[in-house]
Amino acid sequence: MKLASVAVVAQAVWGMGKKLCPDRARVTLCIAVAALVLLWPIALVQVGVIVLGGLVGYALYRDLPLPAAGQDPPRHARVGAFVLAVWLILLMVLPLLAAAVPARPLAQFDSFYRSGSLVFGGGHVVLPLLRAELVPRGWLTDDQFLAGYAAAQAVPGPLFTFAAYLGAIMGERGVSWANGFWCLFAIFLPAWLLIGGALPFWQRVRGTRWAQAALAGANAAVVGVLLAALYSPVFSDSVHAPRELALALIGFVALEIWRVSPGLVVLAMAGAGQLLL
Repeated sequence: MKLASVAVVAQAVWGMGKKLCPDRARVTLCIAVAALVLLWPIALVQVGVIVLGGLVGYALYRDLPLPAAGQDPPRHARVGAFVLAVWLILLMVLPLLAAAVPARPLAQFDSFYRSGSLVFGGGHVVLPLLRAELVPRGWLTDDQFLAGYAAAQAVPGPLFTFAAYLGAIMGERGVSWANGFWCLFAIFLPAWLLIGGALPFWQRVRGTRWAQAALAGANAAVVGVLLAALYSPVFSDSVHAPRELALALIGFVALEIWRVSPGLVVLAMAGAGQLLL
């Protein structure tokens, strides 16, 4: 299962890299970000390099041609501003509450809410954020984390449903299912607030040069964050022998070249692990 996560994340890095790093400047930014995240593997650095990528993108790409601007939906701007304010207040207050009240459910809600708020660029990018929040605290092991991440590829729906597995693993016996729902709600709540709050302004912001330029750089930085996660913890904690590397490569080829369903690849890798490892 862990080797399947190597193949899945490698395919994500490969696909995002081709799409989001189409020139030398963005490839260089991607590699520099990966190096920084590997040197300082903490959540704050992962968020900081994405912000830095946005600034670099603004400096390099602010003269890019603009896409055709659409019309914002007929929603009241004040409602959107209120919803965005709720998101920001929760993002700032939850860490303070978690530090003041030593309750694990509150701390877990804060970790998942913060990860859901700060993830940028696609579902796979949540991997390093969640891992940095959960594993160092001893709530679960790297083996449990990566096995669940691989299993999530075999389940239909968004990758954020991985949070339900994590919550259940970390929950107490008898109520682990409730903790799974708790963590699932926490990671999806920021998306609901951000989408609902941004809709009245989205087309207006999207049609500005600074937003497009910043997005170009931030997207390249996101690929760098995921590239760092591919090495640590995904590759470093999963591949320890030539047979394991061979299976991971076979899984990657099956996904990227032959376009096999991720669910089938996960099941095949799990079976191969039982037979060969």
